[in-house]
Amino acid sequence: MRAIPWITAVFLCLCGDAALAQVGQNRHVEETFPQASQPGSGDVMLPTVTVEGHYENAVGTSNAASQGVVRGELLQDLPLLRPGEVLETVPGLVVTQHSGDGKANQYFLRGYNLDHGTDFATSVDGIPVNMPTHAHGQGYSDLNFLIPELVDRIDYRKGPYFAHTGDFSSAGSADIQYRKSLDHNIIDLTGGAYGYRRALVAGSIMLSQPQQSPESGVDAIKQGPALLGALEVMRNNGPWALKEELRKTNALVRLSDGSQASGWSIDGIYYDAKWNSSDQIPLELINSGQLGRFSALDPTDGGNSGRAILSGEWHSHDGDGGYSRISAYAEHYRLKLWSNFTFFELRPATGDQFQQAESRNILGAQAVKGWTHGLLGHDSTTELGLQLRHDNIDVSLQNTQARIPFETVTDDKVSETMAGLYLQNTTIWSDWLRTLAGARVDRVAMNMTSYSLSQNSGSGSGSRVSPKLSIILGPWAKTEFFVNVGKGFHSNDARGVIDKIDPTTGAPSSAVPALVGSTGKEFGVRTEIIDGLQSSLALWSLNSDSEITYSADSAIGSTAPNGASKRHGIEWNNHWIVNRWLLLDADFAWTHARYAKMNDNGTMGNMIPNAVSKVALLRATLQHLGPWSAGLETRYIGPYPLAQDGSLTAQSAIVTNLRIQREISPRMSISLDALNLFNRQYYDIAYQQDYQVSPGSAVVPSGVTVHPGEPRQLRLTLRLNY
Repeated sequence: MRAIPWITAVFLCLCGDAALAQVGQNRHVEETFPQASQPGSGDVMLPTVTVEGHYENAVGTSNAASQGVVRGELLQDLPLLRPGEVLETVPGLVVTQHSGDGKANQYFLRGYNLDHGTDFATSVDGIPVNMPTHAHGQGYSDLNFLIPELVDRIDYRKGPYFAHTGDFSSAGSADIQYRKSLDHNIIDLTGGAYGYRRALVAGSIMLSQPQQSPESGVDAIKQGPALLGALEVMRNNGPWALKEELRKTNALVRLSDGSQASGWSIDGIYYDAKWNSSDQIPLELINSGQLGRFSALDPTDGGNSGRAILSGEWHSHDGDGGYSRISAYAEHYRLKLWSNFTFFELRPATGDQFQQAESRNILGAQAVKGWTHGLLGHDSTTELGLQLRHDNIDVSLQNTQARIPFETVTDDKVSETMAGLYLQNTTIWSDWLRTLAGARVDRVAMNMTSYSLSQNSGSGSGSRVSPKLSIILGPWAKTEFFVNVGKGFHSNDARGVIDKIDPTTGAPSSAVPALVGSTGKEFGVRTEIIDGLQSSLALWSLNSDSEITYSADSAIGSTAPNGASKRHGIEWNNHWIVNRWLLLDADFAWTHARYAKMNDNGTMGNMIPNAVSKVALLRATLQHLGPWSAGLETRYIGPYPLAQDGSLTAQSAIVTNLRIQREISPRMSISLDALNLFNRQYYDIAYQQDYQVSPGSAVVPSGVTVHPGEPRQLRLTLRLNY
């Protein structure tokens, strides 16, 4: 995929007379024409234009000001550096990376450094992405298998206010739904800077002809079954001095039938990736010029990962307004990750690289039953749900040199079963009052066999009851108010729960609870009092019983104790359809995050390291400008503490991305992405840590290591519809 032929082809397409004459259709603008006027009436026939926004957050559509829906069309208008950035469409959520692009992203929301997903639950078509007792981090959420072009919608919510969300959802959750069919089959061919190459082929066919409606004389809703398939192949080296050599293959097959009311689907997913990593490096060496921004201190860091998923779901509505949903999935997942964060501090002779590896099989299922009924003379709906998940995990931590293991730290086989039962009721008490009340009961059972340290074999378990309540008032003058309270939780790593001996020190290990609770509260308002503008304001608080984490690094390999925390903040989100060709989004979030006790964790101060306090996003989407459209987005991430005493602080970051698209013909279009448009120098992530950069150098205590954000780069995509 060479650059010169690509540029030549695009130039010829742009200059063709047929291309210049083509007027493109806009995916968010529906045009209809009224009946023709009578001759001589003097009326002028004009098109009626309806403009649809990127969010379905109208008054009356949600149960919290911080809840909403992102339409998949938004992702077609925005440039994405990585697949996981689809979650940045959730207001206030930040997605970064501190290693190679095959590794799970780093997520930040509501003052949580979610690490790789510990307190934000994500699912794709009902399949949970978060991994408990993971080789690298609890709740590890790797979205690199996602294909953004297939996303139909993202249902997001923040806070622990909803009974159907369980483990890892204290700060929030997002359910990503794929399309069941495509309007057009597509071939996307992309080339860009630093060896970026991507090819996507996706298409769908109806396996039976649509039914004809004799009453209206027009086609009825498409009848299935429908077959959807997609294949993605991607290569990338990135700006790194050590070429990333990312190699990714991604495939999806879906067979589905029916409608939103009643139907079924069966999915198969395959994903495989390999990469080299340029992990974080000392900021001091960058500032002194001893290292380039995009250098690596260990050229053998990297990883490989893969998964294979088979899933199915069935849903139905009965004549009385009740409904049923059943889904199940089976998944095989694997990972090998080689990292070195302290360089030569622990083992000057070999370096500090370590290998985190796992192979797991997952079985899961969910059954939901809903009834519509009366409650004290008012319309009411009650939902009962059962969720089951079982993980069989072979997980290990080994010390390595140039990816070759020479010492086993831990080697465990873990069996972990999570069961959740919830009941939720929605009642409309009047035209200005409705309630959502529910509760869930969760239980986890863990069994572990330790092959490296037999004393750590054993079992553990935990249970939690999580009540929820939401009160929705209004609307009055196109404005409604929300009061939300609820309890949530996240599970802890089974090794931290069961271990009796610290595998790195040999000292006794203190057991941690299997499930850690949280309590959230929120007051919100949403209004459409200004035509075309949806605005929401949320004031929230979220307290966690503890922030204990199991750190599976060679320096630790055991539980890192962290105390209880308290967070509160404000979120203000705005989505404005200015006119038929301009949409604006403006989202702002401020968070105050502290440990509940001063000088907790044996450290001075009460600040929570890596708790981002300020996030802002400004986005403009231009549509229906003949064959042209564009999307411009600027995201600001404020400074955040790196040390509990506040002595070290990470710099703020501001990044602007641009996408320009042109439709050449109904079967061809091009788009140009300019990522980090103004080529700003910033850091995706920063950490406080000790390190030693060479065998003979001194240890740097409480130093700062950083992973730089990527520089400006252009990516050009040719899309063919067939």
